Amino acid sequence: MMKEPQVKVGILFAPKIEFSLAGNYLISGKAINGMPINGMPINEKVVNEKSISEKPVNGMLMSEKSVNEKPISERSVSEKLISEKSVSGKQVVVYDQGCILWQGEKYEQLSFECKNEQEDSFELEDVTIGIDFHWERKENQRFQGSLDIIVENDRLTAINVISVEGYLTSVISSEMSATASLELLKAHAVISRSWLLANMEGATDKPVIPSDSCTANSDGEKIKWYERDAHTHFDVCADDHCQRYQGITKASTAIVREAIEATRGEVLTYNGEICDARFSKCCGGAFEEFQYCWENIRYPYLTKQRDSLNQTALPDLSKEAEAERWIRTSPDAFCNTQEKQILSQVLNNYDQETTDFYRWKVTYRQEELSSLIQKRSGTDYGQIIDLVPIARGTSGRLWKLKIVGTKKTQIIGKELEIRRTLSQSHLYSSAFVVDKSDLKDGIPATFTLTGAGWGHGVGLCQIGAAVMGEQGHSYDTILLHYYKEASIHKLY
Repeated sequence: MMKEPQVKVGILFAPKIEFSLAGNYLISGKAINGMPINGMPINEKVVNEKSISEKPVNGMLMSEKSVNEKPISERSVSEKLISEKSVSGKQVVVYDQGCILWQGEKYEQLSFECKNEQEDSFELEDVTIGIDFHWERKENQRFQGSLDIIVENDRLTAINVISVEGYLTSVISSEMSATASLELLKAHAVISRSWLLANMEGATDKPVIPSDSCTANSDGEKIKWYERDAHTHFDVCADDHCQRYQGITKASTAIVREAIEATRGEVLTYNGEICDARFSKCCGGAFEEFQYCWENIRYPYLTKQRDSLNQTALPDLSKEAEAERWIRTSPDAFCNTQEKQILSQVLNNYDQETTDFYRWKVTYRQEELSSLIQKRSGTDYGQIIDLVPIARGTSGRLWKLKIVGTKKTQIIGKELEIRRTLSQSHLYSSAFVVDKSDLKDGIPATFTLTGAGWGHGVGLCQIGAAVMGEQGHSYDTILLHYYKEASIHKLY
């Protein structure tokens, strides 16, 4: 079996980062122009390969390729691990002309390495959570593991380096309530671990593709999708773009720790490969397929199905008439529930600020909608005449939508681009139908969107899985309901 990996999580991105170290942290870093690290002069002698390879930097052994055989005095950047020097307490780092300014000196990068992941912790101030969502806010967050500070995009990035199982304990605590059933927590532990390790594995053999380059444009069409592999210096971010991760800010409970330990090292696999185990809040009663949200790849384990074990019949929701009938009604499904005790298992306090998820409505006035679309898309369509469904996926989610305006007409997609264009943050889902009213000279005064579900609808439906757990279904039954023909495999 493989050894448990470590994961690098991008937490905070700012020109100035303030944090406190609770415990003694070892310092390593790259000082600029041979400057001292924490006031200690760097030895001018060449550091030999053996001494470098035996000492970890950022929690990893340096490879031979990392060894620079030039004397330090001939380099603009010097590196040394100060194993005998540690720091604690309040720290401030500031971006300064492409460098990190810390304690009066400049560095290319800094690492604060914990001595004991279980006992040491650090607190980052003013971490933004819910980025671009309706509940976006800042809060102080505490983390176990080590802290790396790097320069990225003319600002500083704070990266938490932590064991996979430690990361998962936080993810499950952040994504799920302490009231969740053990089987739901176990199921979520497996998919979160699978998603993480699949992406970490894929990042080693694929070039990084910025999300904005994931486009398939043609005359009259602007099709874009968003992938998480836009991260270049860390494995995942801490927000919903990847998996919600808040360190130990939200205390883990005995049942979360039990779920992590019970499934330690377990992942979903298909044909010997780790599954891309996507998940969303609420599928709306039917599963979406991967290719209608992201790259045009079909995964057999992410296939269309009704979110029910009793009623398996599912209309062809790619057909407009069937999709409209499905969305305007409230078909039976696991995720069709109003039970607060179940919803509280999945929805944190700020998520519960939103009460609609299975079926919802949003109404826009003409001025509001035309202004919103221009602001969010960067395109002036003029007054909006119509929103025309062009193509739907297996859950009824639109992946192509035509915006008809007095100045311009264009087809946009895929589902997240549609959701971003039609909301100040994110529309609940792209499974919606449109009603127009109060037409004057062919221009509607009001648009009402009636929709289904919350999120992309691919893979596990969190609310549906919570209902299954409450009904007594085991975690493997839950997993194989949402990931057809997958297997559970223990990696470590």
